[in-house]
This record gives sequence, structure tokens and C-alpha cells, in this order.
Amino acid sequence: MSGAAPLGGRRIFITGADGFLGRSLVAALAREGAAALVAADVREVPPERRLPGVACLVQDVRDPALAQTLAAHAIDSVVHLASIVTPGKGSSRDFEYSVDVLGSRNVLDACVAAGVQHLVVSSSGAAYGYHADNPAWLRETDALRGNEAFAYAHHKRLVEEMLAQYRAQHPALAQTVLRIGTILGEQVDNQITALFEKKRLLAIRGSASPFVFIWDEDVTGAVLHALRTRRPGCYNLAGDGALPLREIARRLGKPVLELPAGLLRAALAAGSALGLSRYGPEQLDFLRYRPVLLNTALKDVLGYRPAKTSAQAFDAFVAARARQGRPVAAAATAVASA
Repeated sequence: MSGAAPLGGRRIFITGADGFLGRSLVAALAREGAAALVAADVREVPPERRLPGVACLVQDVRDPALAQTLAAHAIDSVVHLASIVTPGKGSSRDFEYSVDVLGSRNVLDACVAAGVQHLVVSSSGAAYGYHADNPAWLRETDALRGNEAFAYAHHKRLVEEMLAQYRAQHPALAQTVLRIGTILGEQVDNQITALFEKKRLLAIRGSASPFVFIWDEDVTGAVLHALRTRRPGCYNLAGDGALPLREIARRLGKPVLELPAGLLRAALAAGSALGLSRYGPEQLDFLRYRPVLLNTALKDVLGYRPAKTSAQAFDAFVAARARQGRPVAAAATAVASA
């Protein structure tokens, strides 16, 4: 692509390298033949998953010695993926804050101290928040408001505010921030994909609940492109177009259970209070006020065009599940062509 440079001479450090996105990115970078590739995670990578030419480290993003690690490997580029998307049992808001927000601050400080030239950050469309007055299509210039009720969205907002401060105070560290939409892929299992596995999809009366999707390989492709171009800026990372919830149900061949917002809020509150559900009434806004990301800047400024649209990513996800013998569609033939 125009302006892109090979990564052969680069020295790259990845946080959260043994997570879902991290593994894919490490494999792609290993094929690129970077001068140095350091993959760090809080978990030790099993020997059978280690790749030639990749140095695997066990290091927490909160570790004060992170700057020394970057300096010791003469790192010039950092990809910061470490984040808590789905908290495990026994997690706490304080712990998630320490990893997501304080860990990100530590990464920024380490980059500045070690003279790193380029930082790529995996942010999220959740940083915009789930709000009734969000624009129909969110641009990078729209306000990042997060939601206090959702730790992930709130922390992504705080991290983005921190990134903006560092851009002003430390301009020598170029930042490429990717605000990622809902990721789908052949091996993706998360809170969103669980919604599609239900026998019928839950809809809120009066809300279209549109989803924007990005295929996991397109996330890896965008990070690689950002590393090659070193083009700074904040970019929404999503496929073209959006799929309303009822269109998703049609493609799955499943019925829709449509409920009034007040009734659903009461049901979620009761289920949470009785310990029958991990989700509380705050999930109502998560379902009905989906942030819909416009990807114009991604294509026109960063110069990366996702291979799959939102609809194509969804159909590919459904087809992959069918091949794996755990279909989400009512019938394999229910998948519509994009």
C-alpha cells in the first residue's frame, strides 16, 4: 500500500501477546521477519506455541521494570493489546482498573523513557459509550464518553484521555489508536457471540440495535498496516456498513423476542438481584445504544480497507460455526449472502 514500509528492520514489542489477537499478530509479524520481536504476557507461552524468532517474556504491563525491558531490546515500536475484555470469576473493578488504566499509563511511561518511536494501541468503540444521543454514525471527532456502569467502556475512555495527554506532552512518541468494533472470527467466543447462540434474539422495542463487525484477520491487517506506515491518529476499525439486530435474526433464521425497555430493565434487575444472571439493568443500554462506527478515516487517512464488510464478517462467522459442528443459525442455509 502507498506509504507502507517493510518491517524487516523494526524492533517490535507486543503486550497481551498470548491473548486472542496477540497470537494472530505475533504469527503475522514472525512471517514478516522483524529484526526483533518480543511477545510479552502475564502467562507463559507453552513451548508448543512458541515461534522461531520470537522472544517470549512473562511480564505484566504494570511492571515498573517495563522501561528497562524495552531499552534492553532496543525496541522502536510497541503494540499495546493487553486489556481485560471479559473479566474472570473473582475479578474486581479495582483490579480491572489497575490493568487497563494504570497498566496503560505504565506502558506509555516506559515508551517515553526508552525512546520508543511508535505506539499502536487497541482501543474500542466502547470508548464512545452506549448513549441514546450518540450520532447514527460515530466519527473519530465525536466525544468519548464511555459509561460508568461498564468498566470496560469507562476504562477505555480514561485510557484515551490519557493517550491524548501524552500526545500533547510527548510528540516524539507517535500514536496510532484503533477504536475496534465488535470482532468476529472463526474462533471468536464472547459476550456478543453468545447473544447469537440463543434460540431467539432479544430486541428492545423501538431500537434497531445496529452492530458493526470487524473480522479478526482485518484487525491483524490494520495493526500491520499501522506499523508499516507509522501514520499517527485515531481510527475507527470496523467493516463497511452495519447490521440491525432484526437483520441478524433474519440471517440466522431465528425469531425475535421484542420487549419494552421498562420490562426488560425490571427483568434484568430481578435476575441480577437473585443471582440468576451475571447481567444487570445496565445491560439495557449496552443492547439498545450500540456505537456504530464510521470507517471513512480508516480507509482515506490511515489507508487501510478491511477485506470484509460488517455483513460479510457476520456471514463468515456463521459459516465457520457451521463447519465446526456448532451452528448458530437455525439452518445452515439460512445464511444470506452479503
